[in-house]
Formats: sequence, C-alpha cells, structure tokens
Amino acid sequence: MGKVSFLIIFPIIISLILLIIKKEKYRSILIKVSIILIGICSILFAFQYYNNPDKFYFINSQRVNYLILFIEALMTLYIISLCTKYKKIFIGLLSLVQWIIMLCIEVSCDKTKLILDHHIFIDKLSIIMVLIIAIVGGSICIYAISYMEDFHRLKKEVKDRRRTFFANIFIFFSGMFGIVLSNDLIWIYFFWEVTTLCSFLLIGYTQTKEAINNSFIALLMNSIGGVCFAIAVAILIKQFNIYELKTLSNTVDINSNLILSISLIAIAALSKAAQLPFSKWLLGAMVAPTPTSALLHSSTMVKAGVYLLIRISPVLSGNISGEMVTLVGGLTFLVMSLIAISQSDAKKILAYSTMSNLGLIVACAGIGTYESIWAAILLLIFHSVSKSLMFLSVGATEHIIGSRDIEDMHGLIIRLPEMALMMAIGIAGMFLAPFGMLISKWAALKAFVDSRHVIIVLALAYGSAATLFYWTKWLGKLTAIRHKWERQKCTVKRCEWEALILQAIITISLCVLYPIVSKVLIIPFISEMFNITEVNLISNINQTLLTIMLGVIIILPFGMRFFTSRGENIVPVYMSGINSGDDKNFYSAYGEKKNMYLSSWYMENIFGEKKLLPIGIYISLILIIGFFTYTIGGVL
Repeated sequence: MGKVSFLIIFPIIISLILLIIKKEKYRSILIKVSIILIGICSILFAFQYYNNPDKFYFINSQRVNYLILFIEALMTLYIISLCTKYKKIFIGLLSLVQWIIMLCIEVSCDKTKLILDHHIFIDKLSIIMVLIIAIVGGSICIYAISYMEDFHRLKKEVKDRRRTFFANIFIFFSGMFGIVLSNDLIWIYFFWEVTTLCSFLLIGYTQTKEAINNSFIALLMNSIGGVCFAIAVAILIKQFNIYELKTLSNTVDINSNLILSISLIAIAALSKAAQLPFSKWLLGAMVAPTPTSALLHSSTMVKAGVYLLIRISPVLSGNISGEMVTLVGGLTFLVMSLIAISQSDAKKILAYSTMSNLGLIVACAGIGTYESIWAAILLLIFHSVSKSLMFLSVGATEHIIGSRDIEDMHGLIIRLPEMALMMAIGIAGMFLAPFGMLISKWAALKAFVDSRHVIIVLALAYGSAATLFYWTKWLGKLTAIRHKWERQKCTVKRCEWEALILQAIITISLCVLYPIVSKVLIIPFISEMFNITEVNLISNINQTLLTIMLGVIIILPFGMRFFTSRGENIVPVYMSGINSGDDKNFYSAYGEKKNMYLSSWYMENIFGEKKLLPIGIYISLILIIGFFTYTIGGVL
C-alpha cells in the first residue's frame, strides 16, 4: 500500500515544489531525481505484486471523498473562469453539470458502503500500466528538460512557463497512477478529470490563438465524455449499488439499464482515446511542444481510455454496447490509417497512427475474447514505447534541421545517422516483425475471424495495408540517397539522448522479451478475467520464425548505414534530362538547369483528411446515436 500512496501522492508534492523553484539548474536536478525515484518505485511495485494474487485495499474514505469533491469544485471554478474569459460558455456548463452530478452522488449515496468499498485494486494489468506510465512517461519528462530549453531559445516570442509545464506533467502522472490503481468509480472519475484538466493546460502552453482554441476543443471533447462518465457512475450507484470497477466488470446479469451505463462509460473512454467522432482534439494537440504530444499519445491520456475499455471488456462482450465499441474502433482504425497516407507532417502522421492503433485496441476490447484482449494489451505496450520514441526523435530532428516534414528528412541516414537510426527503430516497432505491433495485429485478426466480425476483418486488412504504405514511405525517405550528402552536426543534448536510447533499448528488448511479458503478466490477467486455465496463442514454430526475423531487423539499420556510406555505390540519377554531374541539378529538354527534387506520393485527392475525416465523423455519429437510441428504447 505504501508504494501505491507514493506513486499517487509523490508527483503532486513534486509539482508543488516545481512551482516554487525558479532556478533552472535546481529544477532539472529535482525532475531527474524524482523521475528516477518514481521509476524505482514502479519496478519495486511490479516485483512485489506480479507473483501474488490480486490485491484489494479499502480505506475509510469519507474524508477522502469530501476532499475529492472540494478539489473537483476548485477545478470546476477554474474551468468556468477560463471559459468565461474566452467565451466558451457551453464547456463551462458541461463542467458545472459534472460537478453537480458528483455532488448529488456524494449527498445521496450509502456512507456505510463507502467505508467498506475496496478503493484500490492491483492485478497484472495494473502492473503493466504503472510501468508504462513511470518508465515511458518518465523518460519523456527527462527528455523535456533539454527540449524545452531549446524550444524557448528558438521561439523567443513564447513566454517561458516551464515551471507550470513540468508541474502539470507531474500532476498528470499522479492522475494516471490514480486511474490505473483505483477501483472505486468515484475515485477513477476524479483522476479522470484531473488528466483532462492537465491535458487542457499542456496543449495551450504557448498561449497562441491556435493553441488556446485547440486546448478548448480538447476540453470540450473530454467534458462530453466526462458528463457521460458522471451519469454512468450515478446510475450504477443509485440503481445497482455498484461502487467498484471490479464489481462492474464481473457482473453477469446484464439488463437494459446496466447496458446504458456501460455504453456511457464506453463513450467517455472513446472520447479520452480520441476515437471518432472525438478525434479532432488529439490532432489539435500537435500545436503543443513535442513532449506534450509524446505524453498524450504514448503513456498518458489516450491510454486511460483504452485501459478502461479493457477493464470492462467482459461486460462489453456479446451485447449492443460492445458492438458499438467494436464498430467505432474498427472504423477509426481504417479511416485514420488511410488519412495518414496523405500526410507529410511527421507529427500529423504520428497522430493519425496513434488514433488508428488505438482504434484497433478499442475494437479488440469491444469483442472481449481472451485472444482479442491479449492482442489489445500487447498493442498497448508496444505502441506506448515505439510511438514515444518516434515523437521524441521527430522533436529532436526538428530542432536540428528546422522542419518536421518527412520530405525534408531525405537522406537522413547520411546527414544525421544517429537520429535516422532512432526513427528506424521506432518505425520498425510500429509495423515490422517480430515487433509486437505486427504480432498483436495477427492475434487481433484471428480473434475477429473467430468472432465472425467480417466488417472488422476487412477494416483490419485494408487499414494494415495503409499502415504498411505510410511507414514504408517514411522509412524510404530516411534511407534514400540521391547525392553525396554532407553530415550535419547533431546538437541533441544529453537529457534527450538518455530518453531516446532508453526507449530504443526497450523497443528492441521487448521483441525478445515479449513472450516472457506475455507469460508473466498478460496471460495470468487473461486467465483470471475469463476464468480459463490454458491460453495458447503463438506456436513454438512461429516464435522461432519471429526470432529469426528479429536478427534481420537488428542487422538491417546497420547494413543500410554501411552500404549507403560508400561512395562507390552512388551512381548518377536519371532525371528525364541530362544529369549535371552532382545529382542535385539536371538540364531539361530546353537546356534549362533545374534543381532535382524527389517527392513521395501522398494521394491527397483520394485520402486527404478533408475528404475522409468528415465521412468518418458522420458515420461514427450515426453509429453511436443509433446504438444509443436502441439502448434507451430498451430502457424505456
């Protein structure tokens, strides 16, 4: 219990101290030491609980609940004041409605039940999430120390608010730890709203008109989900006397009223995970500094949504709420994968890729079979690490070359081989064997076929083809050589390198260790969730083949670097004219000297976001409204 308290309370204490410290040197030391302590605590936490039965803890929570209600009131007042200032009245009303609902719950609920409630629950999934938040999120925080220094050096017009920036990050950590370790629905809701407020503040960090507008979009989308969550908690407590997430997930007798509550929680999770039609807020988050993007996409925020869906997957399986989640997730996976083809902005590609992969996790949770949940958890793990590595690599590269357009990353294997290698590992982790993303997709496909979800199978097939297209295109840009590039000076600082190397090591290591992770953490969780004793997902033959593939993947980046660095391998390029001899210019048919430029094919007229995104939003809205109409009709 001590480690649980440390993980939730310690980041809050550090955030308050960071608000006081003005000297950058002392602030950096405090951040590093704090992250190391959180990382050590998370590892000790994992060792303490991984071999023990699931643990419940109860707390005399009446005072705690009053404190939570008071803090929620303060957050609501703060949001309303900002909404009034920027004339976002509707968002302020949503926040007020949420607090009123929670106040009514506190006033009307059974205090005896609250005392006996199991507020903390720890199992294998809790361990996985704690490690992701602490290690991946912690490395992003360390990376941010140097990054934010360079950020303000390059963008002098942005007011330096690094104290509040890092304070928000640590509160974010506290909120995420609270979500994954809490069992009490009221507590989960509270930490849920803490992450919403933190993301709002982090997205609006630069205080530009665009940043402020996008931060309010994020607040709006998540407030809609928050209202749904609050209503669901009220129904569960008032009608079913369900105070605990574990009790909800183990419920067998599912009636129409319960399905309504489950559907409302699912909507909250979909909004947090940036699924259609709520996806716009995550795209808008790209205006924030890179560490914010990395946090939101990898270890925090969006992972809270899919985590909650995985938790309640047993009660999603086989009913209309599960069908809604599955179809919305499958649609999001397909649409976002296709849109990513048309993007050249690296952060936008990563954003669409995030929503796409989260869509697949959501679809797996909606099906709710042991195969699909295994795939969902493995997808969650690999996506967290690989996507974080990609964001950090893009951020560091942008500071060096002055651009995050993948067209400007042409030949990066020669110009900045260190950064190209980091990106290559991250890209490989996203779609190549034997990295877990591909293995997970294979398991997901099998689960969809077994459950006879033909539409989702088709979505996975076409979406995976699109995934292969845009990742290969990016990797090709990094390794393409059109002339003798000059190597650029790599100005990445030590803090940034520490984070990059750590995440690269974790990404590669997971390829070898994922069978152990599966055996020790994922399969025991699945066995307990579905009450089965034997889970056999990958044959020994397949594991041998994957090991061979791993060797190829490890050798490939170094091989590319070796062959592309040899001048004799560079031959003159045919440019539909006469090569000037430097592979940089050519003479056209009219004798005019022109610069050579190689560009990828983005097919914006087919897969552009202006074409596909509105279609995806409309279809998802129709699906959600249709399912809710049917559900409410059953209740009435």
